[in-house]
Amino acid sequence: MTNDGEIVMLFRVALTTACLALAVSSQALAGTADHVHVSQAWIRLLPGDLPAGAYAELANDGDAPEVLRQVSSPRFRHSMLHRSRTEGGMSRMDMVDELVVPAHGRVALSPGGFHLMLEGPVQPLQVGEQIPLRFEFADGSAVTAVFTVRPASALGPGD
Repeated sequence: MTNDGEIVMLFRVALTTACLALAVSSQALAGTADHVHVSQAWIRLLPGDLPAGAYAELANDGDAPEVLRQVSSPRFRHSMLHRSRTEGGMSRMDMVDELVVPAHGRVALSPGGFHLMLEGPVQPLQVGEQIPLRFEFADGSAVTAVFTVRPASALGPGD
């Protein structure tokens, strides 16, 4: 016959095992966003301490929309999703909390529209350098893409 202490110990072991199994399975589900592809990825390098703009095209081959919540890079202290717009003849830039990439659809991060603002480079950037950016989605999945640093005069990834 078991005593109360052994029952409590067995319960704790079972509970810990269940929690670990749940954590491992949710991490497996929230792994790489293989169905999201990033292309035409480039960063416009601006002079001095001005933030750099990052642009790309996001394509979602999946059957469900993906909600982009965060972008990060080991090369920048801060990154933010922004949207440029014109209202009443004035250009404005607003921070955006999320961006939906529709199922079987595309979203452009481009000058004059949605884009990334990268602030506080850890070290100075050089034109032609390759910079990784990690895109994190609401479901916990993520994809990393390499962006090429272009000069301030660039209008696209090939300039």
